[in-house]
Amino acid sequence: MRRLRKIKIVATLGPASSDYDTIRALAEAGADVFRLNMSHGSHDEIAEKHKIIRQIEEDLDHPIAILADLQGPKLRVGVFKGDSAELEEGQDFRLDLDSAEGDATRVQLPHKEIFDALEPGASLLVNDGKIRLKVKDHGKDYANCEVIVGGTISNRKGVNVPDVELPLAALSDKDRKDLEFVCKLGVDWLALSFVQRPRDVQEARDLSGGRVAILSKIEKPLAVTNFEAILEASDGIMVARGDLGVELPVQNVPPIQKRLVRKCRAVAKPVIVATQMLESMIESPMPTRAEVSDVATAIYEGADAIMLSAESAAGQYPMEAVQTMNNVAMEVEADPTYRDIINASRAGAKETVADAIVSAAREIAETTDIKAICCYSQSGTTALLVARERPEVPIIALTSRKGTARRLSLSWGMHCVMTGEVTRFKEAVINAARAARAEGFAEARDQIVVTAGVPFGQAGTTNILRVAPCEERLIYASDPE
Repeated sequence: MRRLRKIKIVATLGPASSDYDTIRALAEAGADVFRLNMSHGSHDEIAEKHKIIRQIEEDLDHPIAILADLQGPKLRVGVFKGDSAELEEGQDFRLDLDSAEGDATRVQLPHKEIFDALEPGASLLVNDGKIRLKVKDHGKDYANCEVIVGGTISNRKGVNVPDVELPLAALSDKDRKDLEFVCKLGVDWLALSFVQRPRDVQEARDLSGGRVAILSKIEKPLAVTNFEAILEASDGIMVARGDLGVELPVQNVPPIQKRLVRKCRAVAKPVIVATQMLESMIESPMPTRAEVSDVATAIYEGADAIMLSAESAAGQYPMEAVQTMNNVAMEVEADPTYRDIINASRAGAKETVADAIVSAAREIAETTDIKAICCYSQSGTTALLVARERPEVPIIALTSRKGTARRLSLSWGMHCVMTGEVTRFKEAVINAARAARAEGFAEARDQIVVTAGVPFGQAGTTNILRVAPCEERLIYASDPE
């Protein structure tokens, strides 16, 4: 299961990828993380996919991360007579709380909280922005709008409100139930939709009680505004370009993506670039050139992971989509320009002992004949700091905690290996040498760099580095105690 590229691939499971053989084939083709979309499927179906992934993990003897993606509150219009209506540019259209079937003049919007928050001039986007409305005036149970962009509006289409901070929690009643279910099930990452402010993240953290790592999806303009605070409250970030591109001008999304990826890298928190990466492969075995360039851009930026959504969940070519991502990643990372860009975008001044240790590990590895940087990390902190450096050599993360190994599977360049608990640094060095040889990264005559935090088991104590031979006899000879 050794990957020949550093960036990770997240594959969403669905009707096209729900059985053992298909999911295993996706893992062997390059999927490092499997996403369970809580918007689709019953708890029984989610539990069955979880069981299959864990069986594959055991069969392949390699940690696999599972990401559960909560649905979040969904804002939708009601239903229409005849299932749809035609709206023309410039006409008036009313949204209200009346449950009667809609027509070309009005429809229900069963979300009183939206009317409470609206202001004249605010935009309302229906069906991914295909219909655009502008609020003229509103009350506690209605909003009179002008149609800015017309077209066909149909039953239960989604509504986006980009200009207004909505007084909605990121977690709906369904999300709270789903959160508890997946935490008991044993997932590794929990993705939060509709995040607008750091307290949304804190609510999920309180409910999860430390059982899962929290990943915030950035899909609202307010989340971009509050990004630093949201990042601090989160364990990881997903740049969800689909909804961002609906609620913001599409030309704003690429620079936002670059800024968010760089900020995540600076604080050593994993970041996924997601949505519509290989959209055409839902129906075609080949991607467009533009899609390949989009995937390559995320890799050049140094993102930790790139994600497939419908391509692997419901598309006709899930295997080919994973293979395409894998092939693009290998080609980009072999490009000398890639290393130039990564080096130029590395975080600047080192402020702590841990920063200095991992920076020194990278520099030593890249200026001498070192085969791998081995991180002994129980909490994952040491490994994440090494990954932030984006070294040229492989990173081997050693831990005795299966949950840590699984969570780190989302992080850039990380090859995770389960090992026994250690109490002395020398034991960690010996285990690292054994792992480097066993996993095919080094031979007995080679050298590795080993980093760890002593005393072991305390997060954030990265404070020791050693250049060590991979031959145990030489390790013992150099340090008989």
